[in-house]
Amino acid sequence: MPKLQLTLACWNYDRTRALLEGRVTIDGVDLNYLNLPVEETFFRMLRHAEFDVAEMSLSSYTLSLFRENPPFIAIPVFPSRMFRHSCIYINANSGIREPKDLIGKRVGSPEYQMTAPVWIRGILSDEYGVPVTSPSYFTGGEEQPGRREKIALSLPPEFRVEPIPATKTLSQMIHSGEIDALYTARAPSTFASGSGNVRRLFPDYQPVERAYYLKTKIFPTMHVVVIRRDVYEKHRWLAQSLCKAFALAQRDTYEDLHEMGALKSMLPWLVQHVEDTEKLMGRDFWPYGLEPNVKVLQTFLRYSHEQGLAKRLLTPAELFAPESLESFKI
Repeated sequence: MPKLQLTLACWNYDRTRALLEGRVTIDGVDLNYLNLPVEETFFRMLRHAEFDVAEMSLSSYTLSLFRENPPFIAIPVFPSRMFRHSCIYINANSGIREPKDLIGKRVGSPEYQMTAPVWIRGILSDEYGVPVTSPSYFTGGEEQPGRREKIALSLPPEFRVEPIPATKTLSQMIHSGEIDALYTARAPSTFASGSGNVRRLFPDYQPVERAYYLKTKIFPTMHVVVIRRDVYEKHRWLAQSLCKAFALAQRDTYEDLHEMGALKSMLPWLVQHVEDTEKLMGRDFWPYGLEPNVKVLQTFLRYSHEQGLAKRLLTPAELFAPESLESFKI
């Protein structure tokens, strides 16, 4: 019997590379893995549903569930996670020295619904007392003019969100002081240039992020894996097959991180970094599955609702195909 021809769009991560290279296969599937940057994958999947399976912004996926006919269904696999304290940038002349100085300021984000800013706004509210409604938000291209929200938003009036002029970029605007701060996933080029006009709110961010984890036990999820719903409805077995394959590919990377005979990464102190990470977060520090991620998902879903995005407070289990939430036991 021929295998299902399936196209997966996902970036070239260490934890998915075994799928890209064919060292891990998906039960019943002949896989076409498209190695695409995340912005391209999200845009093409959200606008045109081009792929059978794709990596997707957790925020965008959450919002897609409120459509009349939700186009995707997710599995509890998280190809991207990241602490985001390092991703709050400020103009050096804005008067911002600590988080509470963001109150009443002009804050840019490429998209209001983008996962990284959702986490940043929520963390600033929970941990530093910066109300989500206190800044004015400006959206648009970080490095290229003309970026728009991939999902149309209908926000309550207390959230002040407006697009920047079509000829401008957020990177230029934070450098010039037209906006005071920027919540984003990528460092703006005007920060990387080293001019000094653009700085991080938390210059020494690693201790801040470690303290946040110690307090909350949250390692923020950024992306999830979704199946186009029409594909899922025809092949309900696919959700479990994908979960198994992504877990096997991730296990391959976990093993590589512990290889000491010859480093498989170009990081010279990788062994120390892995040991420090496991001491803080445990051996499975990047968990897949629903149960170990309930708290992080509950927190994100609360943020989405509190920030005027999700129309009701979802539960973590509502995000995922039921076939992906349990497995057989012997």
